[in-house]
Formats: sequence, C-alpha cells, structure tokens
Amino acid sequence: MLEQLFPSLLDGASPVTAAASATGFTFFMTAVGAAIVLLPGRIHNAFMQTISLGFAAGVMVAASVWSLLLPAMAMVEARGESPLLPAVGGFLLGVAFIFLLDRFMPHMHPMSSESEGPKTKLARSTLLFLAVTLHNIPEGMSVGLSIGMAADDPTLLAGALALALGMGIQNIPEGAAVALPLLQDGMSRGKAFLAGAFSGLAELVFGVLAVLLVGTTGVLLPWFLAFAAGAMIYVVVEELIPSAHLTEHSDAGTLSVVAGFVVMMALDVGLG
Repeated sequence: MLEQLFPSLLDGASPVTAAASATGFTFFMTAVGAAIVLLPGRIHNAFMQTISLGFAAGVMVAASVWSLLLPAMAMVEARGESPLLPAVGGFLLGVAFIFLLDRFMPHMHPMSSESEGPKTKLARSTLLFLAVTLHNIPEGMSVGLSIGMAADDPTLLAGALALALGMGIQNIPEGAAVALPLLQDGMSRGKAFLAGAFSGLAELVFGVLAVLLVGTTGVLLPWFLAFAAGAMIYVVVEELIPSAHLTEHSDAGTLSVVAGFVVMMALDVGLG
C-alpha cells in the first residue's frame, strides 16, 4: 500500500525524480495541516500548537535515530570501517549548521512573541515562515536522500517510505503550527492557509538539492545522513520541545512528544 504513494519509485525513476516525488508528498501534507484554518468556527490555538509541536518533536527524534544515524553507521560498517567519525562528525556538523542559521537568519518561532537572529522589520508572517524553513531543511534532506537511495537499491524502499510517511504525518501539525498563529494575529483564513502550506516548500527544494549534490552512494552519504540527524535534533531541543511546554497544556505537550516518537518508531521498525 505504501508503495502506491510513490509509484515512480517502482517504474525505474531516477534518484532525483524519486526525491522530488517523496518531498512533494511531505510538502502536500504540510498544506493539509495548514488547512485547519479554513475550518469554520473558533480554533483553540494554544492547545493545538502544543500538541502539534510536541508530536513533530517526537517524530523527528525517532527518525533521527532509526532512519538516519543507524543506516549511516551500517553503511560505513559494510565497508569494513569504523562508523564513529562519520556518525559523530556528521551529527555535529548538522548541529553547527542549524546553530549558525539560527543565529544569523531572522525568524520567530511559533508561540513566541519576539524574533530571534539579527534585528529586522520583517512581518511576523515572514519570520514564522523563516523559522519553519530552518527545520524543514534537514527534514527535506533526510527524506530526499533516503528515497533517492531506495531508487538505486529497492531493498531500502520500505524503510525510506516509512521515513517519508512519518515526516508527512508530522508535517500535518507542523503546517497547523504556522497557520494558526497567523490567523490569531488577524490574517485572513486564505492567506494564513497559504503561508502555512508554503512553509513546507523548503523540504522539496533541499530534498532534491541534497540528492543532486551528494548522490545516493559514496563516502559522503553517511556523513550527510548523520548531518540531517544532528540538524533535526538541534531543532527539537532548541525549539520544538520548549515551545510545546510554554502553555498550561504542558502535559499534553509531553504526551504528544511520546506519541510522535512511538508512531515514527513503529513505522520504521514495522515497515523498515
């Protein structure tokens, strides 16, 4: 059933086409989440954002371990080499990359009232868009590389589809986490939906870019898988989990982290 989501993978598609197909799916799921603002009636913003951010955090932590770090280490071990340097080195480079973007790119996290990075006069909607772009970069890289690898080696398809599906699921609350505060700030439902939907565009761009730059085989691939894992863990610790505990719904935030972790772990272990 999962393979039907990405039929191009079964038709001899190139790694780049496969990556575009999978990250296009995760982009679409972001739009599905943002569509919550199109529903009639009042939406309880704080509670929805708390569980959305917590769930996304749990999915990203599990994906970093099962879908990125463990495969990266297995690739290196298959060559008869120690996985220590690529795993640790790539992970730390990913952390450093997002750390620097966090410091030098103006942005505003959901559920925050103050911008971060350089001082700017950009609108709140733009700053929220840039914040989500920060963590959509490693998400897109991870899905693009995994699906691209599966296009070259069909034995990896189940695990790659599990990652794409898991990221797609967590993009539903992620799209909502961008669109809801914009609606609350007075933006029209249509514009809030578009802003939330297009916040996932970075996944498509960086998923394809990663495959074009790194390829789906070779010495650098384990480094980039670990890089994506480090970048995602930084986002989880620096942004998602703290934001999920900023309201009176902190217990719900904790449980949603657990739920996200379990869902992604079950997908990866069960399907991969």
